[in-house]
Order: sequence, then structure tokens, then C-alpha cells
Amino acid sequence: MKFPKMLLEKKKPGKLNCLSNTIVLPNFLVPFTQSKPSFTAFPSTLPVSPQLSQPCLRIFSLDSVAYTKLIQFSAKSESLIQGKLAHAHMIKTAFKPCLFLFNNMLNMYGKCGEMRTAQKLFDRMPKSSVISYNILISGYAEMGSYDKAIGMFSEARMACLKLDKFSYAGVLSACGQTGDLEVGKVIHGMAVVCGLVRQVFLTNLFIDMYCKCGKVDQARLLFESSDGLDIVSWNSLIAGYVRVGAYEETLELLIKMHQTGLSLNSFTLGSAFKACSSNLVNMIDYGKTLHGYTVKLGLNSNVVIGTALVDMYVKTGFSDYAIQIFRTIPDQNVVAFNAMIAGFIQIEAISKECASEAFNLFSQMQRRGINPSNFTFSSMIKLCNQIKAFEYGKQIHAQICKNNIQSDEFIGSTLIELYSLLGSSEDQFKCFNSTPKLDIVSWTSMIAGHVHNGNFESALALFYELLASGKKPDEFIMSTMLGACADLAAERSGEQVQGFALKTGLGVFSIVQNSQISMYAKSGNITSARLTFDEIKNPDVVSWSVMICSNAQHGHAADALNLFELMKSYGIFPNHITFLGVLTACSHGGLVEEGLRYYESMKNDYGMKTNVQHCACVADLLSRSGSLVDAENFILNSGFKDNPVMWRALLSSCRVYKDTVIGKHVAEKVIELDPQESSSYVLLYNIYADAGMESPARKIRELMEHRGIKKEPGQSWIELGNKVHSFVVGDVSHPMSHLIYKKLEEMLEKIRKIGYADQNLVSSHSRAEVKGISMVNHHSEKLAATLGIISLPQSASVKVMKNLRVCHDCHTAMKLFSKVEKREIILRDPLRFHHFRGGSCSCNDYW
Repeated sequence: MKFPKMLLEKKKPGKLNCLSNTIVLPNFLVPFTQSKPSFTAFPSTLPVSPQLSQPCLRIFSLDSVAYTKLIQFSAKSESLIQGKLAHAHMIKTAFKPCLFLFNNMLNMYGKCGEMRTAQKLFDRMPKSSVISYNILISGYAEMGSYDKAIGMFSEARMACLKLDKFSYAGVLSACGQTGDLEVGKVIHGMAVVCGLVRQVFLTNLFIDMYCKCGKVDQARLLFESSDGLDIVSWNSLIAGYVRVGAYEETLELLIKMHQTGLSLNSFTLGSAFKACSSNLVNMIDYGKTLHGYTVKLGLNSNVVIGTALVDMYVKTGFSDYAIQIFRTIPDQNVVAFNAMIAGFIQIEAISKECASEAFNLFSQMQRRGINPSNFTFSSMIKLCNQIKAFEYGKQIHAQICKNNIQSDEFIGSTLIELYSLLGSSEDQFKCFNSTPKLDIVSWTSMIAGHVHNGNFESALALFYELLASGKKPDEFIMSTMLGACADLAAERSGEQVQGFALKTGLGVFSIVQNSQISMYAKSGNITSARLTFDEIKNPDVVSWSVMICSNAQHGHAADALNLFELMKSYGIFPNHITFLGVLTACSHGGLVEEGLRYYESMKNDYGMKTNVQHCACVADLLSRSGSLVDAENFILNSGFKDNPVMWRALLSSCRVYKDTVIGKHVAEKVIELDPQESSSYVLLYNIYADAGMESPARKIRELMEHRGIKKEPGQSWIELGNKVHSFVVGDVSHPMSHLIYKKLEEMLEKIRKIGYADQNLVSSHSRAEVKGISMVNHHSEKLAATLGIISLPQSASVKVMKNLRVCHDCHTAMKLFSKVEKREIILRDPLRFHHFRGGSCSCNDYW
């Protein structure tokens, strides 16, 4: 190691004219020297080197006390540079430190986070003690290297050293952080054998370890059997109960602690307020009582307690109380601001006022000179994602880059989500690749972003990349992947994901099981979806809701309603999604009276507030049955008359019942509310076209061209083996196009003989032709179904998915295809499934 230039500037040979008689020490050395330190003095006449005929400058070492003070000061101030300078001076002067000084150097490197250097120093020490091992154990535990901490503890035992309570402290911290209960129990047994377990210091550590491992009952047993407990013991157990969500037990223990005469400090009350922030009945009342007790003790001005109160009131919906308390905190710090901001974000349906308040708090803390933490930035990005304030999110991203904290994994995950919501795959990948420590949350955000944007193939590729990286997926990623397979209707890929989930033990999580039901149902396999549902031991409300909605989509209205009644008999309270499935089933099944009865029951019997989706189902239910006037009146009185979704449901039925008068009026209303939605124009065009009103239909086409409205292109796809094949209308890009068109023409010729007639005016592109053949005959679903018929064995069902509603011509053709080819064809559009068998459809032509 080179001698630091700041300690001594040595002139080159031949350039030395004069030398001072003293060494000028750096500033950090001065406080530890005497007024006239002898070790800095040099004689007035320097010895001369016979080789160079020049004066030789001798370097003198400090004594052990001076070096110790230097190293201790560096450790206290966490100044790694100063500590290394002092260490370098020892090496340069060949000073041999004693064991006490060696341990101080180990401690200095540990405090400065240089555990690799500390380990090298330890390995070269001529002698070590239990203190040396304790320093390394504690250092590794603080740095998060828990395996190394446990390893050093084992080495200390093998060295036959007499371990003390500090040896156990570091290794118990490692066990608690990793949740390694087995090792923790072994350590507990060692402490009992060594006779150290009765020390309250260790008792507290064991209680904390058991709590962090989720074994609060064992912690309570140790607590009850120990003597000489102090306030730390009580606080550790109380925090343990809070950690596992045992909030009622927390308050019971708090009362018992108060009865023993111990004073409640800020840590105790902080844990208690956290327990009171739960949504359990009467918990907020206990919180208010504790708040009064805090005011009585005069602790309400404490910043820690004030922050805990803010957090409690915000989480329980008392935002006004939280704001009042926040304003009374005398020394507001970043933690207090974070609690306030995070509270606004946790509100389920965040309002513009709450969002504005959160943004104001963020600006206010910056104006006061309070530096936002990583948690602050992460919370603000989450807020931007919730309210879709993407431009503001970009500005916060710029501040994150300015503070050079974009590598934080939590911030990285929120940024990935931000750009996925924006639909910017390039920026999403940049944030993903710039996060050095990619945890499972980052991967989940990345995969979920691709699923959100419809890039299902990319999501699957990322999942395989995750597996190749050696990281273990969690239940949320498995649920996301099953959701991607469901949206893509890739049943084969979904089965592989399911197999992996079962193999890794993740298949037992309800979130995975529920996603598995949805995957099978959306892939057209309602039988496997029901088998999965039946295998769940304790299905929750989500499981029931998914199964009910799946049956509704497949047109099994009776099965959906039977499941709903069975669910109620088990005492499971339905939610909004459950009723949405029930109303959808009634709408698709034409069960008008049942649907209206369930709608009223939802409001009156369960006290639920209906949303636009429920009302749209009722409007669809009435309009499908031909009650167009009743449907229009319902929309006007529903409270959602300005929502285009409501009117669009009625417009679709106007075409079915060929009511051009109401259809024109409804279409004008929809176009007024949502002028950029192409489906409204197309529906009105089809109404005029079906009625033979070519002039109004042509005007609609001209209006679309004038406003730049383009119909969303229809796309259909089918999974064969491990590959998904996609088609658009008139597609000739597929390698098997020649065979597909040849087989399609054969099937069309067969069904023409049994009554099928080509329909040339069924959609906005019905007059267009490709290679002289009307495009309606070459719709994407027909091409995909033909490929399935060519490629799959006779016994296999042909499952086709489409992004738009199936047209009448294709619906008729599919029924006849199933008859002449003697096989089942399953077609999924955005609203429901059509099962074609023997010339009929499961929807009974009611869709």
C-alpha cells in the first residue's frame, strides 16, 4: 500500500533544497496529539544517504493509544478514508497492532460497510478473540449477509471460544431477518446449555427472533416463563403480535403491561396505534382512547407518536383527523410526510382532492428542505399510476434520476408500472434494465405491464427468462402468467404454468387457483375450470365469483345461478363481481324477471351500491328481450345516463330488432358522448345497411372518414401445439394459406347446399373484395377455424378467439361448419363464448 501523500510530501532526488524540521500532520490527526508531540519532531540535522548524498526522511510511527483514538474516531464518524489513512500509516511504519487495536480496526471497517476488508484483516490477524468474532457476526448481520453471520458464529464455536451475549445477538438478528426458525431453535438450545438464557438481554432477542419467524406463540411462552422482564421485552412481544396481525391480542397485552405499572413509551404506543389502524370492528375506538391517553401523558407532540397517529387515522378513513394531527407535529420529518402521503394513496377510490393534497404535501416537504426518501418517491409514482397522472410521474422520474436513486428496486417497480400504463415498452425496458437488483416485485411489474398492454407472447418470454435467471417466482407472478394465458386463450401454455406452480408448491395459494379457473374458462374449457373449482378446499368469494362469471360467459345461465344460491347457503357474502356475473348470466340467458329480481336484491338485501357495469347488464337484459323503451327509461333513471357504455348496450339490440328510429336516436347519443369510438358508428351503419337504407349508411361512412374514425381491425387466433396463429380478414401471410383457403372454399360449398347464403352487406367492409372473393367469406374467425379443422384430429374441439363481436354471417357459417364437419367449434368474442355443435349454438342465437 502506498504511503498517503497528504501525510508526507517527499521531494524527488536532486530536487531537494531544504526540509522543515517537522512533519505537517493532516487536520484529522491534530485533535489526538499533544501540543508538542514528540513523535512529529525531527532533528535539525538529517542523516544523509550515502548512495544519494541526500538527506533521508525517516517516518515514525504513532503509539498504540494514538492509533486507537484515530480508528475509534473514524468508526464513530463512519469516515472510511480517515480510517484507511491511519491503517496505511501503520503498515508503512511497520507498526504491529495489539489485539485491542485490531478489534477496533475490524469495528471501523464494519461500521463503514467494508466487510470484505474486515474479513481480510481478520484472516491475517495473528490472534483473535470472541470480540473479533462478535464484530464480524454483527457486521455481516447489519449488511444483510445473514449466511456469513451464521457461518462466523459456527467458526467461533469451532474455535472453542466462550461465546457471550453479543455473539448470540448478531446471529439471532440474522435468524430473525431470514425467518430461519430451525437455526434459531438450535441457537436457543445452545444458550440454555451455556446458562446465558436467563439474561434479559438475550431473552428479548429470542422473543424478537420467534416473532419475526412468525412463531408468536413460542415467543409468548418464553415471555411468560422468564423472570426480570423489562419494557423491551413487552415491546418486542407487542410488535410481534402486530406483525402477525393479531391486533386484539396486542391490545390485551398492552392493557396487561399498563396494569403492571410499566410506562408506555413511544415504541409501545406506535405498535398499538398500528394495531388500531386495522379494519376490525371497534379497533378505531380503541385507537381514539389511546390517543386521549397519549394527550394526557403529554406525548402527543412526540414526532414518532404523531406519525403513528397520522398513519392510524388515514388508514381508517379519518383523513380530517390525520391532517389536523399532522399540522400539530412540531418537528415534521420525512417519516411524518411519508405517512401522510402513503395514507392518501391507500384509499381504495382516491378522489381528486386526496390526490391534490398528496401532491401539495410532496411540494411542501421540498420547499422546507426535507429531502424525500426512496419511499416518498415510490409512493408518489404509485399515486401517479393510480390517477393516471403520467406527465407528473415523468417529472418525478426526473427528480429520481437527479437524486441517483433510480436503481432502488421498489422505485424501479413503480416506474416499470408507470411506463407500462403509458404503453411505452421501450421506456419500460429501460427502467427494468437500469435496476441492478431485480427482485421478484420488479419482474412481476414487468410481466404484468406486458399483459396489461396485450403483449402476451412477450410476457411468456419474460417468464421463461425469469426462470432461466434462477429466481423463484412467487404466487403473484404465477397468477399474472395464468392471466396472460387466459387472455391469449393459450390453454397448453396455461397447463404448463399450472404444472410448474404445483411442482414449486405455489399451486395451493388461492390467488393461483382462482387464476387457474379463469385460465381454463377463458380458453373455452369450462369443464376443467369446474374441476379446478371443485378441488379447492375452502373457496373464497373470489373463487365463487370467478366460477359464476365463467359460466355466464359460456352461456350456462342455470349453472351460474345455481352456484350463486349454493354460495349463499355456505354463508359466503357476495361482492360486486359476484352480482356482475349473476346479472350477466341472466342477460345472456334471457332471464329478465330473474335478472331484475337479483338487481333489486343487490341493492335492498345486501345494501350494495350499483355501478355502471351492473346497470349496463340490466339495460342489456331489457333491450335483448325487445323491451327497448323500458331499457331507454332505465338508462335515463340509472344515474349513468352520460356513460356511453349504457347506450351502446341498447344500440346493439336496436340492430337485432331492426328499430331504426330508436337506433338512430341512441346512436346519436352515443356518438355525442364518445365521438372517437368506432363501434358506435359501425353499429349505426349496420342498422341502416340491414334496413336497406343505403343513403344514411353512406353518410355514416363519410362521417367516419371526415372525423378520421377507423374501425378496429378484427383479429382471430388459435393455439396449436405450443404456437399461437393469428389472422386478420383476408390474411394470406400464413405458411398454410393455400390449404386454408382451399379447405374454406370446400366447406362454404358444402354449407351452401344446405341453405347458407353469402351475406355481402353485413359490416362496414362488406363491399370490399380480395382476389375477387367477398371479404365476409374470409373473415379472420373463419380462417382460424379452418386452420384448426385442418390441423387437429376429429375428436378435438376447435377453439378460436376473436377481439371483436362475431358477425351474423360468421355465426351462421360456424353453426353449419360444425354440422358438415361433425365437430365442435368454440368461438370466444369479447363478451361471451359460442359453442357450435351439430348446427346449433349454445347462445341460442341470442347474443
